[in-house]
Amino acid sequence: MKKSLLFFSMGMLLLLLGSEVVYAQGTVTGTVLDAENQEALIGATVVLKGTTKGATTDINGSFTLSGLAAGDQVVVISYVGYENQELFVKVIDGQTIDVGTVALGASAVGLKEVEIIASVAIDRKTPVAVSTIKGSEIEAKIGNQEFPEILRSTPSIYVTKQGGGFGDSRINVRGFDQRNTAVLINGVPVNDMENGWVFWSNWAGLSDVTSNIQVQRGLSASKLAINSVGGTINIITNAAEMKRGNRLGYSIGNDGYHKFSFSTSTGLTENGWAISLQGTHTRGDGYIDGTQFRAYSYFASIAKVFNEKHSLHFTAIGAPQWHNQRRIGRFDEVTLETFQERGLKYNHLWGELDGEVFNWRRNFYHKPKIFFNHYWTISDRTELATTAYISFGRGGGTGPRGRLNSRFDTDEVFRDENGQVRFEDIRRWNMGEDVPDFGDPKVTWGALNPDLDNSEGFFADKFVNTSNEGLVRRASINSHNWVGVLSNLTHELSDRFTLIAGIDARHYRGIHYQRIDNLLGADAFFTDDNINLAGRFVTGERESSAIANLRNDAPINYNNDGIVQWLGLFGQLEYTQGPLSAFVSTSLSNQGFKRIDYFNYLDGDDTEADGDPKQETDFENFLGGNVKGGANYNINERHNVFANVGFYSRQPIFDNVFINFLNTVNPDVENERVFGAELGYGYRSSIFSANLNLYRTSWTNRFLNRSVDVNGVEGTANLAGIDQIHTGIEVDMTFRPISNLTIDGMFSIGDWTYGGNINTSIFDDNQVNQGNFTYFLDGVKVGDAAQTTARIGVTYELLKDLRLYGSWYFADDLYAEYDVANDDLFLTPGNQAVKLPSYNLVDAGIYYDFRVGKLDFTWGLNINNVLDEEYIAELDSNITGEGRFNENRGFYGFGTTWNSTLGVRF
Repeated sequence: MKKSLLFFSMGMLLLLLGSEVVYAQGTVTGTVLDAENQEALIGATVVLKGTTKGATTDINGSFTLSGLAAGDQVVVISYVGYENQELFVKVIDGQTIDVGTVALGASAVGLKEVEIIASVAIDRKTPVAVSTIKGSEIEAKIGNQEFPEILRSTPSIYVTKQGGGFGDSRINVRGFDQRNTAVLINGVPVNDMENGWVFWSNWAGLSDVTSNIQVQRGLSASKLAINSVGGTINIITNAAEMKRGNRLGYSIGNDGYHKFSFSTSTGLTENGWAISLQGTHTRGDGYIDGTQFRAYSYFASIAKVFNEKHSLHFTAIGAPQWHNQRRIGRFDEVTLETFQERGLKYNHLWGELDGEVFNWRRNFYHKPKIFFNHYWTISDRTELATTAYISFGRGGGTGPRGRLNSRFDTDEVFRDENGQVRFEDIRRWNMGEDVPDFGDPKVTWGALNPDLDNSEGFFADKFVNTSNEGLVRRASINSHNWVGVLSNLTHELSDRFTLIAGIDARHYRGIHYQRIDNLLGADAFFTDDNINLAGRFVTGERESSAIANLRNDAPINYNNDGIVQWLGLFGQLEYTQGPLSAFVSTSLSNQGFKRIDYFNYLDGDDTEADGDPKQETDFENFLGGNVKGGANYNINERHNVFANVGFYSRQPIFDNVFINFLNTVNPDVENERVFGAELGYGYRSSIFSANLNLYRTSWTNRFLNRSVDVNGVEGTANLAGIDQIHTGIEVDMTFRPISNLTIDGMFSIGDWTYGGNINTSIFDDNQVNQGNFTYFLDGVKVGDAAQTTARIGVTYELLKDLRLYGSWYFADDLYAEYDVANDDLFLTPGNQAVKLPSYNLVDAGIYYDFRVGKLDFTWGLNINNVLDEEYIAELDSNITGEGRFNENRGFYGFGTTWNSTLGVRF
């Protein structure tokens, strides 16, 4: 029934949008060009000042603005990265006024060059499915939402907050998770080079410095060989501003949310310097119980223009933070039924210690990224743009380690009647005190080990924890050192052909180990996980703060480095002739993986003569690349069509090269293959614009493995050749029926399934075949993202500079996330993933711009989930059967939240 209503509503909306009623009194036309090179600016916005009545420029930079009242009017022309320009026009009833050519100058130093490196798609020219959100819209609507949530307004995007901790949200594009969606900042990849993950808490301040963000679904316009199976999220940060100015901001929201921000810019000085700085501090208690957070962010952009041919730009961005989390593991007895009993905000991981909130799970990280850009205009036809970048990520996440009288931390005995963790009692037990319901009291190290040697004698009367005796909070450190260079040469071969070529080089070192975060009252923690040491007593504790101190850490449990080297070459040939634009591109890359294990292999072991891997492996190299092409044809000033097709040979992730968390090289691993094809149609007019996309993506030759037991023999099954097929239709539109009303909408319908069954063999540790089995995956739905989404948004200007906003969002065909390799449900045919209920969300906001003296103020109020809809956002288990749905693990989405922001520019 809901689907029928959805399609009926969308059909009526399309019918409404197709009927363009023009109340024309006068018309203004013109052409918008780049002031520097006199090229047309495609997609520039032209609006009647003080209203939402507007138009966009076409492939030639031309615009027509109709329906203007006779008399003196002000037309505002704007384009991302350029200074706005106001035109004073006298409109005459029934006539067309041509304002001629309007030249816009850059608003920020080097922003256009950054967009070239970042492969920003151009409307009605670049043949890809794309949605662009401007920084002004992000600033107004983001509030206390996560950065990915602003993208929910675009087709085939699914976003959840996962457990609800600050920055813990995730995003899927066309059904592919973040490992298979490339995230770029100013054209530079930020996906983890080992396994492709993106953690949005590392970029908590990014929304404050975003000039625009593009979601390029499918193949994307990027020339690099990157993980764009689902698409590319292309984030362009602000550059050093051309004009001098300052801004202060303050936000307040639900659950103790506070945010303070400032920015300042010198403008472009006479000697060619421009400097822009920004900083924020954000804090709050979190919507979910026990998820307090503290976050900071900084941004600096310094530009030096030497002459017309050379300029240098320095950009630094970072967001040190810590936040408590809510996560559910496989062994946690927390299900949907638990939340129904204890409340949707319930968090089983927190309690109190010394009168303050203490949580088993805390994420802490600081990942600064520094860019050095050089732009060189070699000639009128040739430009070279080069970016060198460096990143030093430091931090990790905490969690429990150990057992208490053979009980893991998940045991209900460690929680009180309110479901909170009894940290005070755990500390008492670790200190040797009697806690009756915990079982036998803890004994000293000497009593536990009566035959102590001299090195352990000091601890004879101490209370020492181990992995099997006592509970502590450990921290899993996942730091990295990352450097890279990206250089892009653009040469106009002729008026029709442009050649782009470049190099992409990266070196990455991931640093992974665990350390003691809090001993919880114990005197020490004993570890013998390192094969090179007889044992070690760790007495130091290291606080998990926003700026993590990693010096002189004492690793426990594991200690290894992952090294990834990347060298890529890319080239693209572009053709433009009248209404036709086309491209063909290719890239080739070599990715090398090396693993160094300091715990499981002897120091200095550099041979494999004994049959075991050595401590430091050789590089395992994989060649990969892509070939893709596309074309766009503008039928006329209103209609355009495009198509693209591409093939990727994608290198495996680190964990598929070295299996079982050891230096063992997987002999069966191969490149994955991705094939994508897409057709698109666009329509543009002064009051209505729409896009229609049809796509098909196949992701084949995937590799997974699982542990199995056959007749009491433990073995490993390698699942090779797993295929996924994603097809769908996407529509997005904008309608301006009257000058002060804008209606935007989208809907997307996907069919994302596994293709084909998998036959596999089971091998024991000696690689002896122990049997075979089949995974029946053909037609099983891909989980973790809603395959049907829809949205309608309305913005109404009630008074001059006072805007009201409302939106409705719908999600359906959402299936549980499950581990396809380890879910026994698919060992028998005919089974399907668990389907979640559909849900609707309504958001609203009000925004007001006003001036007091020489100060320009902006005030906004956002309310998300206005109707307090109770809905399940995701499941991470796949329990089927009548009446068993609430036995699944998962998270409910947030109820009603709010925020209010006041900003002033001067």
